[in-house]
Amino acid sequence: MATKPEAKFEPGHGYSRQDWDDVDSPELTGEELASMRPAREMLPPEFFETIDRERRKRGRPASVAPKRQVTLRIDADVIESFRAEGTGWQSRINEALRKARGL
Repeated sequence: MATKPEAKFEPGHGYSRQDWDDVDSPELTGEELASMRPAREMLPPEFFETIDRERRKRGRPASVAPKRQVTLRIDADVIESFRAEGTGWQSRINEALRKARGL
C-alpha cells in the first residue's frame, strides 16, 4: 500500500505554525474505523429534523405565481432577434406574448 506524503505547513491559510504544530490527529486504525456507526444511529432525530428544516430555507423563495416550463418551437430568426437585444430575452418573449393576448 502506498503511503501518503507527509503534509507540510504552508502560511496564509488562516492558522499559525503553532496551530499546525499543536494538531495531533493520527490516521484511524482499522479497529477504530470498524467501530464507527452511522450518524443516524448515534444522534437524536431532532438533529436531522433541524438540518432538513435549514436546508429547505435555502434558495429562492417560492413565487406567488410560478412560471411553468414548456417546450415551444419558435422560428430561429425570432429567437435571434430577441437574443440580440441582450440578457432577459426569455422575459421579453413572455411580455410580447402577454401583449399579443391582451393580458
